[in-house]
Amino acid sequence: MRSKIGVLDLQGGVLEHLTHLEALGLEPVAVKKAEQLEDLAGIIFPGGESTCMIRLLRIFELEVPIKEAFSDGMKIWGTCAGAILIANEVVGEKPNLQLMNITVDRNAFGPQIDSFHETAVIPAISDEPLELTFIRAPQITAVEDEVQVLHRTNGIVTAAETENCLATSFHPELSGSTAFHRYFAEKCGVSVKQNSTSISDKAWMQRKR
Repeated sequence: MRSKIGVLDLQGGVLEHLTHLEALGLEPVAVKKAEQLEDLAGIIFPGGESTCMIRLLRIFELEVPIKEAFSDGMKIWGTCAGAILIANEVVGEKPNLQLMNITVDRNAFGPQIDSFHETAVIPAISDEPLELTFIRAPQITAVEDEVQVLHRTNGIVTAAETENCLATSFHPELSGSTAFHRYFAEKCGVSVKQNSTSISDKAWMQRKR
């Protein structure tokens, strides 16, 4: 039975996602091996460097097992670089896993120096304002009919979902809110054990050690 949430633990912001899931009372799995996919209702692809991540997926022989688990019902959330990995089309580049019917433009929001924050209410996720952090973020430039747009930033799609995928251009794991992680867990059918809506400073520091 698929009952856990995993975080792809090859490169990028793994620690932050694990901390947010733990704040919800979950026991997330840091995924490095194909056999770890067997118990997963969902997996998060963290932000990082997309070209490095796809190379590591192949080195660790995870690319095919992830596609098979996805076909078997495992859901996927890609944040920033993770969204690039799951997109069907990538502007000017060869696409990777092709699991979500979106087109993304890599680093389209600009280089590191152009990183920015936005505060917004995303009704599907939370009634409270959420802090959205964009770091060398991709833009979602096209979505197909089955894709629901969850948020736009200055008219550009930056969060979207299908029945089995969630994609965000920004990094919810870099905020104190657990709203996105709660939403993804519920999307995966995983019961959240804590009513926490945010990460405590103590929990954050303990995890960073």
